[in-house]
Amino acid sequence: MADDVRPAALEDDVDDVADEPVERRSRAKRFGHGVIDRLPQLGVVIVGGLALCLSFPPFGWWYLAFVAFALLSWVLTRETTTVAGGFGYGFLFGLTFYLPLLPWISGFVGPVPWLALCMLEALFPALFGALAVAVRRLPGWPLWFAGLWAAQEWLKSTVPFGGFPWGVVAYSQTDGPQVSLAQVGGAPLLSFAVVLIGFSVAAITLEIVKWWRSGSTRTARPPAVVIPGACVTVVLLLTALTWPQVRHSGMGADDEQPVTVAAVQGNVPRLGLEFNAQRRAVLDNHVRETERLADDVRAGRAQQPMFVIWPENSSDIDPLANPDANAEISAAADAIDAPILVGSVVAAPGYTRDNPVSNNSVIVWNPETGPDERHDKKIVQPFGEYLPWRSFFRLLSPYADRAGYFIPGSGDGVVHAAGVPIGVATCWEVIFDRATRESVRSGAQILAVPTNNATFDEAMSRQQLAFARLRAVEHDRYVVVAGTTGISAVIAPDGREIARTEFFEPAYLDAQVRLKTQLTAATRWGPLVEGVLAAIGVGALIAAMLHNGSFVRRLGMSTKGRGAK
Repeated sequence: MADDVRPAALEDDVDDVADEPVERRSRAKRFGHGVIDRLPQLGVVIVGGLALCLSFPPFGWWYLAFVAFALLSWVLTRETTTVAGGFGYGFLFGLTFYLPLLPWISGFVGPVPWLALCMLEALFPALFGALAVAVRRLPGWPLWFAGLWAAQEWLKSTVPFGGFPWGVVAYSQTDGPQVSLAQVGGAPLLSFAVVLIGFSVAAITLEIVKWWRSGSTRTARPPAVVIPGACVTVVLLLTALTWPQVRHSGMGADDEQPVTVAAVQGNVPRLGLEFNAQRRAVLDNHVRETERLADDVRAGRAQQPMFVIWPENSSDIDPLANPDANAEISAAADAIDAPILVGSVVAAPGYTRDNPVSNNSVIVWNPETGPDERHDKKIVQPFGEYLPWRSFFRLLSPYADRAGYFIPGSGDGVVHAAGVPIGVATCWEVIFDRATRESVRSGAQILAVPTNNATFDEAMSRQQLAFARLRAVEHDRYVVVAGTTGISAVIAPDGREIARTEFFEPAYLDAQVRLKTQLTAATRWGPLVEGVLAAIGVGALIAAMLHNGSFVRRLGMSTKGRGAK
């Protein structure tokens, strides 16, 4: 029998197949060693992300935000951290921050949307991490790091689908001493100041440690602490200059008109996505609580309010089309003898059974005369009030088709009740800088935040309340938050809660506030301040690329090559 002779090519293929498991094992081994070598950095980044989460409500340990950014910068400024490594560390930092910050999303819609959102949002700190590594060799890197963080917060608040400002660092600081900076530059300046302090403290610490380890103080270069020290000093000085004004605003002035306002929290029969099936009971609850307030006013146990604020979705039955809902709300307004701002769902032009487009509206409902002015929510919530790419996202979650068909309204966000111009930011709108800024610039003397958190939990309500507290400081206005399930509150211009309810209980608030007319620097120039802060980061990135010799050489070679063609 002839010898079995295999072709050489076949033998090579067999050898390649035999080598593949070895190569895979080798790659896995290298990966394992790489992870082990980076365990300290990975651990520090995870601790930093968790620390940032703990600085937000419901924990509210605001000072941990400084620790979080100091830890992150220690990892990003290490010589062994590459741009790709900065991206990875930033992503891990973002993931360990957002996952415990936003678990209330998964409570009613499942884990897939929650995980998807957290991973998407973690891409923004990841981008920051990569760019921070690129600029770390520039003198005064804490300032450039802070500018890059400001730029990524602007980006995450803008894209995709209009952005998601939840998790902006400023909203962790409503109990912190730097909150007064919001009156100068809004949330962007406050975030910038917090991260700048964290980065600067890290830089000072690293420089001192390096100097100490270098040995003799005679020959060692003095630690480079002037720029980071100056950054901390400027932030503290600006805080000291702005805080007295903010505190004075919270105490009120003699020339500001005092008025009594009320917020009604009617509650819902049960929490969850079945809220919409309970709409008649929810309306009845708010009518009942308003009538209780009216009884207390007549008995002298409460002051007569100039107007009353009901929550978002307090009447999910369209009162402009449904006579029963109309009659109930009119009876409540007559009982309290004051206009009621009613959160309702109103059919929009073009409404059909197959295309049930609606407006999320707040209607001023006067005693005797009924409906008057209204604010149609201008910034509608993606994946809740409407669903972009509906055919795609319904594949990810069975809850996708529960998203509404709301369309954005128009106007400046101001309605008038009892002659008072009221700026309305309905629920989701309060987290966007432009909503309250536009209404205050259009003449609002007080801000109202009707909200519906019945599909979420108390932690979410506490986080949303932080947005309202910052808006009060930012625009020097009293803010009245009215929630279906809470937390409702009356907030002074210094961010203090004058009165508040508990979560998931029927209640009302009746408090005296002052109408204010002055515009703060943040109200006037907030977008300009944000642009300048972001430009600091972008400018540093450009400077770093120009400073990078290899980048300049590659750019020159590319230009030369095109010219030779």
